Amino acid sequence: MDAAVERIQSAVRNGEPILIYGDYDVDGTTATVLLKTTIERIGLAMEPQQPAQVSYHLPHRIREGYGMQNAILGEAAESGVRLVISVDTGIRAIAEAVEARARGLDLIVTDHHPPDGAALPDALAVINPTQPGCPYPNKNLCGAAVAFKLAQALLDAAAPLTADADAFRARTRSVLLPSFLKLVAIATIADSVPLTGENRTLAALGLAALANPVQPGLRSLMQLAKISLDRAPTATEVGFRLAPRINAAGRMDIADDVVELLLTRDADRARKLAEKLDRLNQERRASEARALDAIDRELLTLVDASGEYPRECLVLDHPDWHRGVLGILASRVVERTGRPALIVTHADGDAHGSGRSVPGFHLLDAITYADKAGAPGLDSETWEGPLFHRFGGHAHAVGFSLPSDRLPLLRSRMKAYASARLTPALLVPQLEYDAELSLAEITPELMAWVARLAPFGIGNPEPVFLTRDATLAAPIRIIKDKHIALQLTQSGPRGQSNPAAIPALGWSRDPLGWPARCTRLALAKGSAVDVLYRLRHNTGPYASPQFGGLELELCGLRSASTTLHS
Repeated sequence: MDAAVERIQSAVRNGEPILIYGDYDVDGTTATVLLKTTIERIGLAMEPQQPAQVSYHLPHRIREGYGMQNAILGEAAESGVRLVISVDTGIRAIAEAVEARARGLDLIVTDHHPPDGAALPDALAVINPTQPGCPYPNKNLCGAAVAFKLAQALLDAAAPLTADADAFRARTRSVLLPSFLKLVAIATIADSVPLTGENRTLAALGLAALANPVQPGLRSLMQLAKISLDRAPTATEVGFRLAPRINAAGRMDIADDVVELLLTRDADRARKLAEKLDRLNQERRASEARALDAIDRELLTLVDASGEYPRECLVLDHPDWHRGVLGILASRVVERTGRPALIVTHADGDAHGSGRSVPGFHLLDAITYADKAGAPGLDSETWEGPLFHRFGGHAHAVGFSLPSDRLPLLRSRMKAYASARLTPALLVPQLEYDAELSLAEITPELMAWVARLAPFGIGNPEPVFLTRDATLAAPIRIIKDKHIALQLTQSGPRGQSNPAAIPALGWSRDPLGWPARCTRLALAKGSAVDVLYRLRHNTGPYASPQFGGLELELCGLRSASTTLHS
């Protein structure tokens, strides 16, 4: 960190052009905005004032793919850049670091992805909590959070160089850092890092700062995402409404629009950029829907006579699938099948893929093993050299590219690797709950305590509760052919029922949905059921007045003679 801060200060002081090399996803774009803003701020605050020359490059997902590229570094050197700072990328850029040094570029790597074993890029500084020997306790920071750490160090070091160090420090703590935490929270949630410990603190503080944002880009995007501006958004709203619109730029077009959106102070320009991201997100959803239709048809051909999918990592490919939605498609396949999946498309002789996994199956380890040259017993033929052009990721998500004619080798190697490690126990879907309650124990006070556990996400899931022997107080109401609404009561200790039925809603992405399951369970008014659920607070026009808007969101349901169904 000290070496990075000293070199950046020197570049600002001497008027050297600086290039921030980012990534096209939420984590990479927000990290780029955060670091660019910081370096420009310290230049304007230092005495004498020296405006920093900071540009950025976000790779094009289709033309460049993930990671640093020698060609971009060459162009930067020719333009006069002498310092390159990576954000959310670079830890595996071993060859690119060599190229940077040959070009006379100093390289500072800030990243959160794990390195390739003990190998680190030959850079001026590597800031990454996952690198060997790093004592920093939180190994699960996202890329924007790592960039935030560098921003904190830069601002702290700049204070003595300003006209009024105390005033600069006060403004940093009261204005700059809370503003940056908005971006860190969005990235932390979008990048699916565990929301525990420091990450939970970063997310909670950042979500609180997102209430009624002043910056016109964030404000416009939240309005289009139908997120209320008069309160702090939830992690769910950020993850499922805001983040997809930010990601859509890098998936479907160019991610530079996100940086401009988050930097502009022009309300009209912000609105136009936000509308473009919203439109790109609609295009992304349409492309995803077309591909899912084809995937669902192919998945039907893989089911055996007992209705089970093969015990392997599924590898599906089609040349028409858009590279920008491969990760989403992989997630959908995992949801449908309970198997890890690699989804691949083709262009110009190369296969480009994205993968998602199930708990307990380390997908990065799997494709790292598949990359081994001529691994004995894996291939009918021996391939000399690495399988992939490039690959990276972590336990749950990966990205990669390779020549299309090597895809059969990837399939066979993944099948062989999974056969020994993808045990039947990993493939049994589990429905777990945190506590058992009676309906009488579901109160606004309980809801308030549960809310204090937020923000919820990976590593800190929202609590799920179980209630046994509830009674359906009315016939099941079907919503849009695949959702259901229930009214539940329960006998008290002296035989009395609750004075009013508590509403429960079951939402489903499954085409069959809840109605078909309820039909199989032969549920009707008066049926006794056990229910798994999360607590919800409905403030809309259809909220239940008897319970102050409290509702149950169904996770599982069973009658006395059946097993749980999710």
